[in-house]
Amino acid sequence: MSEAKPAAAPSRGKMKAELSDHFKTYKDVWVFVEVERGQVHPVSWELMGEGRKLADKLGVELAGVVMGASGDGCDAAIATAYEYGADKVYTIQDPLLADYRNETYTKGMTELVNTYKPEILLLGATNLGRDLAGSVATTLKTGLTADCTALAIDDDRSLGATRPTFGGSLLCTIYTLNVRPQMATIRPRVMAMPDRQPGRSGGIVLHPLGMAEESVVTKILDFIPDAAKEDAHLAYADVVVAGGVGLGKPENFKLVKDLAAVLGAEYGGSRPLVQKGWIDASRQIGQTGKTIRPRLYIAAGISGAIQHRVGVEGADQILAINTDPNAPIFDFAHQGIVGDALTVLPALTEAFRRHLSRSQAAE
Repeated sequence: MSEAKPAAAPSRGKMKAELSDHFKTYKDVWVFVEVERGQVHPVSWELMGEGRKLADKLGVELAGVVMGASGDGCDAAIATAYEYGADKVYTIQDPLLADYRNETYTKGMTELVNTYKPEILLLGATNLGRDLAGSVATTLKTGLTADCTALAIDDDRSLGATRPTFGGSLLCTIYTLNVRPQMATIRPRVMAMPDRQPGRSGGIVLHPLGMAEESVVTKILDFIPDAAKEDAHLAYADVVVAGGVGLGKPENFKLVKDLAAVLGAEYGGSRPLVQKGWIDASRQIGQTGKTIRPRLYIAAGISGAIQHRVGVEGADQILAINTDPNAPIFDFAHQGIVGDALTVLPALTEAFRRHLSRSQAAE
């Protein structure tokens, strides 16, 4: 009587070869162009610039993905995608995509990926992008690295996606080795805006959505803009003034607002100030708040832990004000003032006010 032997497990080398052959069917770098109510979120163009670098490194094409209702900003988004570096645009235009709904957008994106097989798919880490990326990655059963601060191509063509971890105390690089596409989300203002090339054009692929309204569970009843909420535009401000717990008391935050008002700047603060209720969460700067790339960033009473650093280090100039000469923020600030923010801020405000007054008088 013979005994059946279990089948031998495939060797690691054979598995790697099979994966390599499978991966050859996936090609190109895709960027999701986020169109909402006729407007493209600027993070889409920032990702297009980063996607161009990745595509050039891999020797493949860069493609944009535009989804929405026909005529609702889609044509303009497609034309602009070419000008920011896209070689091709995949687009699904259907009345069901007039408003963002997870079900319709997930079906459209997953069908595009399964049909045309991109090697890398990048999305902005906006409210919309985060919601879509998570459901698409789950549906495709692939890896997703969220809130990345850097992207690179490894020697074996793998995407290395770097993000903060352990509460922001470390940076780690994550690889999706055994599945495709490789997906990542990147927050607004982490990547630099690329140069626009007016008149540039490319190819286009039209794809149907293939859904009926009756099959969509979520219904859009109305759109009510949040007009009552204070509107903060930190991410795209040229000048930002921010305060931290070094200000001591909530009433002292007025000094930050005063300087911002004189400079025509936006104002914000560190996470502890949000937790204390001094400022609204929409004005939080750092890993769990807004990422900014202003021409000038003034940080008063902020220690500069890595959670804050990853949100501001893209600024052209950083001026730090802190009583502690060993504060971490002085490690990456371009200029520093060792002093009490309660004294320095009013002095800066008055100095800028006098300077601007003289400039206006001279004109």
